[in-house]
Amino acid sequence: MMKIKKAIIPVAGFGTRFLPATKAQPKEMLPIVDKPIIQYLVEEAVAAGIEEIIFITGRGKRAIEDHFDNSFELEHNLVEKNKLDKLQAIYKISNMAKFTFVRQPKPLGDGEALLRAKHLIGDEPVAVLFGDDIVDSEKPCIGQLIDVFYKYESPILALMRVPKEEVSSFGVVDGVKVNGRIYEIKNLVEKPKVEEAPSDLIIVGKYVITPAVFDELEKVVPGKDGEIRLADAFSNMLGKKAFYGYEFEGKRYDCGSKLGFLEATVNYALKHPEVKDAFRAFLKEKNL
Repeated sequence: MMKIKKAIIPVAGFGTRFLPATKAQPKEMLPIVDKPIIQYLVEEAVAAGIEEIIFITGRGKRAIEDHFDNSFELEHNLVEKNKLDKLQAIYKISNMAKFTFVRQPKPLGDGEALLRAKHLIGDEPVAVLFGDDIVDSEKPCIGQLIDVFYKYESPILALMRVPKEEVSSFGVVDGVKVNGRIYEIKNLVEKPKVEEAPSDLIIVGKYVITPAVFDELEKVVPGKDGEIRLADAFSNMLGKKAFYGYEFEGKRYDCGSKLGFLEATVNYALKHPEVKDAFRAFLKEKNL
């Protein structure tokens, strides 16, 4: 079986929910304590055995490329000031994996973004992590999906349960449990009415996909907005090829929303060795 060594991270969106903060910087570079959102995703992928990260970028995303590049001037400055712990931290960033950047000239949908990387994937399965979803878990979330993929050798979608009244904000699956947390997916419904939702299992932005998904994406007819959606490719594959969902273990934070971003910041601050004690004391003082 071919080992999954590559991951695609689409980061070409505008981040409009965080304006004006994202007017001149990518939302993926907003910091959670002292690391940008995008670094958490890369660290998750690397911890799961990924060796190459392919970013699908767009206009105004240069800061992401710079973040994962070497910075000779900064490194030299840290050496001169004997800040070797800081030096090690930034040196590690550019050496975590091999990084490749592909440009998406226009925001034409997540499916079109993935197609931009098809020539770099070939006949391999590949992990996909979208920039909004950070999962705090003992085992990397994408690593959990990869393990399931090795068992079934079919596309795997990350799933989580939400209160039924919230399903209308997400893609929802109709699935049959086959083993523990694993479901064979029978149907996908995008943002259904609460009373029409097939379950309370929603799709989270982490996947393992196969070359067949890229082939299907090339057949997808763009919607009225001109965008090609990954969800449409999945829907078109229903009944033709088996694919699965995995209800992952861990706490998911939607860092594409202000509330989710704040929740993630508090959670990681309470675990950060440098600030956790003082931050906990601050929250106690404020009766929080």
